[in-house]
Amino acid sequence: MTAMDWAAYDAVLFDLDGVLTPTAEVHMRAWEEMFNSFLTSLGGQEPYTREDYFTYVDGKPRYEGVRSFLESRGIDLPEGDPADGPDALTVCGLGNRKNAAFNTILDRDGVTPFPGSVRLLDALGGLGLSMAVVSSSKNAVAVLKAARLADRFPVVVDGTVALEKGLAGKPSPDTFLYAAAELAVPPSSAVVVEDAVSGVQAGAAGGFGCVLGVDRGAGAETLRAAGADIVVTDLEEVLP
Repeated sequence: MTAMDWAAYDAVLFDLDGVLTPTAEVHMRAWEEMFNSFLTSLGGQEPYTREDYFTYVDGKPRYEGVRSFLESRGIDLPEGDPADGPDALTVCGLGNRKNAAFNTILDRDGVTPFPGSVRLLDALGGLGLSMAVVSSSKNAVAVLKAARLADRFPVVVDGTVALEKGLAGKPSPDTFLYAAAELAVPPSSAVVVEDAVSGVQAGAAGGFGCVLGVDRGAGAETLRAAGADIVVTDLEEVLP
């Protein structure tokens, strides 16, 4: 067990994919399928890899992830429009193609939350801490419903809310700060729980009381370097 003084805080802000649910694996498969199909159509490109996911895509809003990866390969595509179809050769079109692949996998297979994460949610609820989900994904509400976790979070700040409110995505702290304000708690009394480097950076930049990193593949030292105060491999390790 890792020592964590939950009594020192009033709220906990959870990332979703990779922290509460193993949907990060679904996202990774969807990104891999989309990018490798696209790269094959171009020819002369090395395949997209899991390392590319953690370096360029993980934790970022969808179109930003597309943009970041394309820049790493020196590929220039027009930005396009969020209304672009999945066959459009634009940043938005590729992002929408990935989203379609994700929803197909989610509908087919569903999602089961990490048991250790559910145990922590139960324990924190018993302590009376306020809780929110802060996710870059526009699919957060659907994932929470599929995982039967939706009723635990009075505040969900996802990609749709960020767009509506004009909030910058992670690694900016804006979405976490907005969630804290919605829960009526100062950042200094809230814990950010993240598995992505960009999310940890957002928590560190926002002046939160604690940034708890969950190492699902990014690497413990990488998360610490990004600003995590504590790193665990499963949230059961910080049960009160």
